[in-house]
Amino acid sequence: MAEIEKVEGYRAGQTFPPSPEFTAQANVRDPHIYDEAAANPEAWWAKRAGELRWTQPWTKICEWNPPHAKWFLGGRLNVADNCLDRHLAGPRRNKAAIIFEGEPGDTRVLTYWDLHREVCKFANVLLSQGVRKGDRVTIYLPMIPEAAIAMLACARIGAVHTVVFGGFSADSLRERIGDSQSKLLITADGGWRRGNVVRLKDAADAAIEGETTIEKVIVYNRMEDPRHVHMEPGRDLWWHRLMEEAGASSEAEPMDSEDPLYILYTSGSTGKPKGILHTTGGYLTGVTATTKDIFDIKEEDVYWCTADVGWVTGHSYVVYGPLANGATVFMYEGAPDWPQRDRFWALIEKYGITILYTAPTAIRAFMKWGTDWPAKHDMSTLRVLGSVGEPINPEAWLWYHRHIGGERCPIVDTWWQTETGAIMITPLPGLSTTKPASASRPFPGIAAEVVDEQGSPLPQGTDQTGILVITRPWPSMLRTLWGDDERYRKVYWSKFEAQGYYFPGDGARRDEDGDYWLLGRVDDIMLVAGHNISTMEVESALVDHPSVAEAAVIGRVHEIKGQAIAAFVTLKEGVTHTSELAGELKSHVAKKIGAISRPDDILFTAELPKTRSGKIMRRLLRDIAEGRALGDTTTLADPSVVASLKEKYSEEG
Repeated sequence: MAEIEKVEGYRAGQTFPPSPEFTAQANVRDPHIYDEAAANPEAWWAKRAGELRWTQPWTKICEWNPPHAKWFLGGRLNVADNCLDRHLAGPRRNKAAIIFEGEPGDTRVLTYWDLHREVCKFANVLLSQGVRKGDRVTIYLPMIPEAAIAMLACARIGAVHTVVFGGFSADSLRERIGDSQSKLLITADGGWRRGNVVRLKDAADAAIEGETTIEKVIVYNRMEDPRHVHMEPGRDLWWHRLMEEAGASSEAEPMDSEDPLYILYTSGSTGKPKGILHTTGGYLTGVTATTKDIFDIKEEDVYWCTADVGWVTGHSYVVYGPLANGATVFMYEGAPDWPQRDRFWALIEKYGITILYTAPTAIRAFMKWGTDWPAKHDMSTLRVLGSVGEPINPEAWLWYHRHIGGERCPIVDTWWQTETGAIMITPLPGLSTTKPASASRPFPGIAAEVVDEQGSPLPQGTDQTGILVITRPWPSMLRTLWGDDERYRKVYWSKFEAQGYYFPGDGARRDEDGDYWLLGRVDDIMLVAGHNISTMEVESALVDHPSVAEAAVIGRVHEIKGQAIAAFVTLKEGVTHTSELAGELKSHVAKKIGAISRPDDILFTAELPKTRSGKIMRRLLRDIAEGRALGDTTTLADPSVVASLKEKYSEEG
C-alpha cells in the first residue's frame, strides 16, 4: 500500500462515505438489505425476479444439485420483451435507449420505440434466413448499435448468440464458430480504431474458409464505400437490404427460465477457450438487480459503460442490465485517445454522462497522460463512477476519485467474471463507506468467503492471502461449459468439491471490517488490460511458429495494463535469434489469437528452467521478469539455467 501514501492530500487509513445528499436519493440506502438477503436468499432473489415481466410464473425458486443449479423453474419470459416491449406503454417509449457516437464523429440516437422496431425487424431477418429457437448465431461486429440489435433479436426468437470481440483474429473466430456450431454469422465490412479501418469482413471470410457450419453471413455496411468488400454469392447478404424487406412486428418467443441465452468464450488454462453458457431467467434477474442497485440508475441518467459488447461487461452492463432498467445507454466506437487523449472527457461533457463504468487499465493510462486533459472539460454531470475488470490499485482509485469524480462521486469497484454473469462483490453507492482499492462486500444475496488451500475460512483482519470462493448458488451463474460439462466440473468445482464451493481462481483477503481486497489470479490465467488470457493459449500460438521449439509464458507486473505478457522462447536447432524474429513472433501471436494477446517481451533462451520431472517453473520466470530475488530453486533439474536467464533478462531489460 506504499503507493497510496504518495498521493497528495491523502491521509493514511482515510475512507470515503457517500455524501448525505447522495444517500438521501439513492436506490439502496437501508443497510438491512444485507440482513434480509442473508436470512432468506432464495426469497430475496425471487423478489428481484418479480421486478421482471414473466409470461408464466415459476413453480420453484432454486434447484441445487452441485455443481448444477436451476433458477425459477417452470417460469417463462423473454429477455428482449423485458428490455424493450415492457417500456413502450409509458413515457419511456420516446426516451433515448441508445445514444451512439462513432470514432469518426458520426452520431445516432435510438429511442426505445426505435430500438424495438429495429430488433423486431432483425428478428424477422433471422427467421427469414432459417434461424430458429436453439440455433447458434455468431456476432462479430464493431461497437455499434447493431451489435445490441443483433443480440436482442436473437434473444427475441430464442436463438443463442455468441459474440466474438472484433479485435480477435480469424483463427479465434473460427475456433468459436466451430465449437458453438453456429449456423449464421453477423459481421460488418469494417469498424474504426484510432483512425484506421479494422476490416472485419476479411477476417470473417478467412474464419469460415473451407469446412464450416456457417450457412449465411449478414454484413452491416459501416464503411463509406462497400464496393471493396467481397460478397460470396448465395452466402453473403447485406444487412440494410434484408432490413428493407423485413416486417416491423415480431412476437417475443416465451422462453423457459433455463433456456440458453448466450455462449461467451473466455480463456482457459489448458489453451482451448471455454464456452460459458448463460441461461435466461436467472441471468436477467442478476444483471437487472445489480445494474439498478450498484449504479443507482435513475430515469434521467445517461449511463456509459466503456466495455465492448464482445466481453461479458458489454453483455451485462451495456445491453441487458441497463436496457432492462429502461436506462439511456451511451455507446462509443473507438479508442480513448483518438483523435486526442481527452476523447472520453469530451464525450462526457458533450452528452452529459452521469455514470461512468470503465477499467483500471484505462484509468492508469489517463493518469499517465496527465491531469490537463480532464481539466479541459466540464464533467460536473457525473455522479457515480465504476471500475471493472481487475483489481484497481489505490493510487489509480484516488486519481479517479479526484480528477474525474471531482471528489463527489461514489466509486463502485466491482468484482465479477464472465462465469458469474453479474457483479458479485461491490460497494453500494448510497450505503458503502469505501476504501481505495477494496471491492467492499458481496452484493446482497451473494455468499462469499476467503479460504485456505484446504477450504477452511480465514479469519477477518488477517494479512494472509487466501482464495476467494462463492459458497452458495446465485441466479446469474454459468450453467455449464458448452459441450464440455466435465471440464465445467473440473475447472470450477473440483478444488473444493467436498465443500461445494465455486472456485473463481482469484486470490483475496478480508480486512477487520469484513471488506474484500481482490489480489488477482492464482492460476495460469493472466489479467492483461482487464481481460483473461491463458498462458497456455499464448504458448500454443508461439510453438505453432516453425522456428519455435518450446515456449513458457508468464504475466509480469505492468503499470498500465496490470499485467504484460512475457514469453521465454527456445528456438529449433539451427535457428538464430534476432530482434526481427522477436517481432515476427509477437505478430504471429496477435494473428493467431488477437492483438490483446501480443507479447510485450520475447526472451530467447537455450533452455527453460524445469523440475526434475520436466515441469516448467513459471513461478521462477515470473521472479526473473519482475526483478525479484529467486524463490526456491532446489527442485530444478539444472539451477544454472535460471541463474543465466536472470542475468540475461537483466541485461536485455
